[in-house]
Amino acid sequence: MKNKVTTLVREAIEENSSLFLIDLKFSGDNGILVVVDGDDGVPLSECIRISRHVEHNLDREEEDFSLEVTTPNITDPLVNLRQYNKNIDRTLKVRTETEKFEGKLIEVNENSITLYWKAREPKPIGKGKITVEKQKTIPLSEIKQAKVKIIF
Repeated sequence: MKNKVTTLVREAIEENSSLFLIDLKFSGDNGILVVVDGDDGVPLSECIRISRHVEHNLDREEEDFSLEVTTPNITDPLVNLRQYNKNIDRTLKVRTETEKFEGKLIEVNENSITLYWKAREPKPIGKGKITVEKQKTIPLSEIKQAKVKIIF
């Protein structure tokens, strides 16, 4: 059943080129969880369409299952390069093995992301602080976790 469901999910997602699969999980009690994202978000109608495509091509008489098609939670880490691209100009919290960064995502390529932020630092000469602009390019391979910062 897993192979068939995987094929059906991929078929449904391929019908809309702005969609991409984030996760596909199978639980021991025949639960199926499909997490899908889109370059411009995912309308509810697309979740319904994907769900129906899977349901209508599986036989419940043969195997009973529960199916949930959803989008990533806003607090979930970014896991896909396309998720980084859709979040350009948003503030990210990025953790590597040794450091933490928080800044506006200004650039994404297939190997790295670039963050920009302003920081207050002591003046090189004299007392007081000055605001400096900082930028850091972080290789994707070094990112342990990246999340969009929720700003109200």
